[in-house]
Amino acid sequence: MEFGEAASAVEVFRMVRNKKWNILILDINLPGRNGLDILNQLKDERIGIPVLVFSVYREEIVAVRAFKAGASGYLSKDAAGTELVKAIHQLLAGRRYITIPVAELMASQLENPENKSPHERLSDREYQTLLHIASGFTLSQIAFKLSLAISTISTYRARILEKTGLKNNAGLTHYAIDNKLI
Repeated sequence: MEFGEAASAVEVFRMVRNKKWNILILDINLPGRNGLDILNQLKDERIGIPVLVFSVYREEIVAVRAFKAGASGYLSKDAAGTELVKAIHQLLAGRRYITIPVAELMASQLENPENKSPHERLSDREYQTLLHIASGFTLSQIAFKLSLAISTISTYRARILEKTGLKNNAGLTHYAIDNKLI
């Protein structure tokens, strides 16, 4: 079996377009574009490769978004190495890999979609911007990290404030901490 590594979204797409891979293990945080954007583009381009999102974010934070974007599995980097091996085997066998906490979270969202938290109603970019703001990054730093204009990040911030009913970055940071998003 052959392996490869990509350090950016551009490299990911160069590799998956030029060669047939059995599986893609993808981090959410990549320079330029995040993993959710990459998943959406893979789906749009019909690049049929099973994707295991392997991220520092706890499963209950990003996993549902990853599955909606086209992931075949999600695993936190806090998981044991045996879980990673298990997840890879599941995907290679043509099945999805869903942990019990993620399955319970998905089931509860199906039962009560109106009970979603404000952060669950944010778009992927808004959610990513919220996490960066709550982590102490300025709008300029976020714009640079995401390769977007500062005005775009400012628009995302305004939408986040509106959707959460909060007033400022301090409120967003408290919200993220209270909801264990960071």
